[in-house]
Amino acid sequence: MSPVHIVRVPASSANLGPGFDALGLALNVFLECHFAPASKLSIRARGRDASLISVGEDNLIWQTAKAVAARAHKELPMVDLEIINEIPLGKGLGSSAAALVAGVVIGEKLLGLGWKVGRILDEAARLEGHPDNVAACVLGSVVVSAVEPGGLTRSVRLEMPDRFQTAVVVPNYQLPTKEARAVLPETYSRADAIFNIQRAALLIAALANGDPSAFPTALDDKLHQPFRAPLVPGLTEILRLRAPGLLGCALSGAGPSVLVFHEKGYANVVDLVRQVFALNGCTTEVVSSGISKKGYELL
Repeated sequence: MSPVHIVRVPASSANLGPGFDALGLALNVFLECHFAPASKLSIRARGRDASLISVGEDNLIWQTAKAVAARAHKELPMVDLEIINEIPLGKGLGSSAAALVAGVVIGEKLLGLGWKVGRILDEAARLEGHPDNVAACVLGSVVVSAVEPGGLTRSVRLEMPDRFQTAVVVPNYQLPTKEARAVLPETYSRADAIFNIQRAALLIAALANGDPSAFPTALDDKLHQPFRAPLVPGLTEILRLRAPGLLGCALSGAGPSVLVFHEKGYANVVDLVRQVFALNGCTTEVVSSGISKKGYELL
């Protein structure tokens, strides 16, 4: 009987306000896959939103592993795959990025390719189309990423200062990434581009040295949140929330979940976000109360 391997991948929150397609952080919510070579394909799913996860040939994790094999010009063995999921699907917590990273790791392991972490990241970012979520899945903590013209991903990992904490408020509906991307303009003004460059740089500096005085300005954005606000009732009001200990809020990925930055000891400010959602007819839950300092783990 073939040995069973386990890969564990964190959820992620991308953009962090001004860092559109560049910034991301890993969350303490996980996708876990138990896998082993088998004589025929067998996929099972349990946990959060398990009914939405395909257990057929079109499963994203399996299709990603097959794409890795095709790129390596090798034949992938059939697999016995059990998926144990904690990540809400279609809510802006990087569920597809986690599946892609899991698929790349599974393909690499089954084929014995000997890829290092950097190659895992490059392959996952190429398949995802942007590096922010997958870089957080691979490296953990807070990650700043860019893609070179040749397709290689460059990422730098930061540790979140202990005085800063995060939570994610998840409303009771899905927002497909395709729909959230469709509302974005093709071009932006120079003024808006400069606005975001300034704030993204300010946010990275504030996260690097733990300076709360940069907030909430460091989370302001003009590239994606204003255009997505009509798709997330209450978002405009949430982004304007101010309270002691609340550093600021940002749409998590494409939404509709909201990432809340707050100072240590002020977790109660998350209730302010939930109240705004409630006033707009949305029930919510808090599914993450911290950052995963580790990226994916092959156990």
